[in-house]
Amino acid sequence: MRIVVADCSVDYSGRLSAHLPLARRVLLVKADGSVLVHSDGGSYKPLNWMSPPCKLAESAPDEAQAEAGVTAVWTVQHTKSDDRLIVQLHEVHADTSHELGVDPGLVKDGVEAHLQKLLAEQVELLGSGHSLVRREYPTAIGPVDILARGTGPGHVAVEIKRRGDIDGVEQLTRYLDLLNRDPLLAPVSGVFAAQEIKPQARVLATDRGIRCLVLDYDAMRGVDDVESRLF
Repeated sequence: MRIVVADCSVDYSGRLSAHLPLARRVLLVKADGSVLVHSDGGSYKPLNWMSPPCKLAESAPDEAQAEAGVTAVWTVQHTKSDDRLIVQLHEVHADTSHELGVDPGLVKDGVEAHLQKLLAEQVELLGSGHSLVRREYPTAIGPVDILARGTGPGHVAVEIKRRGDIDGVEQLTRYLDLLNRDPLLAPVSGVFAAQEIKPQARVLATDRGIRCLVLDYDAMRGVDDVESRLF
């Protein structure tokens, strides 16, 4: 990655036209070819950018640009369209390059796989007397996160989400329709489990006879002592 801090102006042309007047900014040139223009505000979002595939060419300023104080010109041309980003650099305050290597990607804490593993190990959270049958129980339309046996006849199918919305309830409904056709499993009831369940999803689940279960991820992994809470 190349990181340049410079006083510059930026013009974008193509599907739309945009202009950033002269100011001090951070220019990022990534290994994938993308070029991003950042200010000291606006959080993570760049002021302007060019996504790959594109090509960056650096050139000397023409006479008029040089008289205006421009020391170098970046022309970033998209290879599949007429979109073009032109950066006119005046004073460059820093210009460094760094080899970052291959990024392993974002590893989220509390993803559905973690929640599924923890709930399978603590299946009693579904209710006293429940026992695990299988994680990732296979069906013709995809695996059910957890299949358990309750205290009564039949089984319990559990769909796990980090944030439970209507789509998750619909998914569990399809599983239940299919599982209840199997006389060896029926009757199969449903539990919709998530760290957060949206009100609309809770209403839909209740209307369809599906029980909702809010999962406390910290408590499940033992980093939060529920018993010592004041409220």
